[in-house]
Amino acid sequence: MSYRTKLTNSSLSSSTSYRKTVLPNGIRIISEEITSVKSVSFGVWINTGSRNETSKNNGISHFIEHMMFKGTENRTYRQIANSIESIGGVLNAFTTKEHTCYYVKVLDEFSDRAIDVLSDMIQHSTFPKKEIEKEKTVVLEEIKQTEDDPDDLVHEYFEQYLFRDHPLGMQIIGTAENVSSFTRDELAHYVASYYTPENIVVSAAGNIQHDHLVMLVQKYFSMKSHTRSVVRREFSTIPKTKKVYKEFAKPIQQAHICTGTTTFTIHDKLRYPSLLMNSLLGDGMSSRLFQKVRERYGLAYSVYSFMSLMNDTGAFGVYIGTDKNSVKKALDVTYNELERLKTKAISKSELNRVKAQLKGSMLLSLESTSNRMMRLAGGELYFGEYTSLESIVRDIDAVTPDDILDVARRLCAVDGFVTVILSPNGNEFSTN
Repeated sequence: MSYRTKLTNSSLSSSTSYRKTVLPNGIRIISEEITSVKSVSFGVWINTGSRNETSKNNGISHFIEHMMFKGTENRTYRQIANSIESIGGVLNAFTTKEHTCYYVKVLDEFSDRAIDVLSDMIQHSTFPKKEIEKEKTVVLEEIKQTEDDPDDLVHEYFEQYLFRDHPLGMQIIGTAENVSSFTRDELAHYVASYYTPENIVVSAAGNIQHDHLVMLVQKYFSMKSHTRSVVRREFSTIPKTKKVYKEFAKPIQQAHICTGTTTFTIHDKLRYPSLLMNSLLGDGMSSRLFQKVRERYGLAYSVYSFMSLMNDTGAFGVYIGTDKNSVKKALDVTYNELERLKTKAISKSELNRVKAQLKGSMLLSLESTSNRMMRLAGGELYFGEYTSLESIVRDIDAVTPDDILDVARRLCAVDGFVTVILSPNGNEFSTN
């Protein structure tokens, strides 16, 4: 059986190397061999998430992720869990707006078992009706838990008003009504449509040779392309950001604020200036927002900015948790900082500090094989290729104060922001 293989040696360390193979059925295999560790992290990534859903089946990607652990043709749900945990490994999964990932971390001697279990779940899950009904109750409790967690819930509301009727505005977990209605046939149809070889990336980082990984994937992933139709991902147009101010009454002790706008895509050349601007504004104790909102004025315990970049859009904003009587002042201080970003170029010394912060955070995260595995998959899913650390560092170092100023002028127009507040008071207020 023939396949295409690409080799890239990483100069970050002489003990690591990156390789990629595309199997005849379309499965992409990418790995980074790290001989200095005794573990391996594996991920099976499906190129589908909540943005591939409709209002009628919203939540199905996440529900299927749960059901993949509930039994296969070869293993019960208990055997699936024991197969990895009994050897000291970790087995888990997560769903995002654009992808679904099933991952395992084990000692290198158990690599065979890891791929066996992951492939069994992906290809041979049976979705027993009894387990479907049981898992509906579990996910409904998860939805309730989200409702009881205001600092997470405010982000869900923020995205709903930011993206409006677009699928990106829907919650990944779905709605209680949808979850309660899912049938076995619906789950099987969605899996048959999206869990296809062309939509699968297998990534691994740790003490494993690439050729051995390819052999394991060929051994255990027996998908035949003629049994599944390929669904091409098509992106609908992202709506233009519309100014919104909404306040919701909740039985909570503190006001939770999310304010922001849409931003660049992950493919945009401005992604590194935008990430540096985000670090400068609200990432860590040395950030401008932390120093002003918390340290200078004592308005919040938690305050930060965030930047989420996706295939065709992104989200930029600020989160603040504050007393209900301090909402206006906290927003005023925050907006003043955003205005300062727009009108005054960052100094070279401050730019050098945030560059070091971003690079250091990135490099420190790569001491984890799990993070390396996820980075490999992200590069493949978003760019179709491996981006070396050296290239990323060069792009970060190339950012100038004027680049930061340009990004700030594009993103920090607060007059058009979406602002959502979960308030402990008894009144709900909104303007559009």
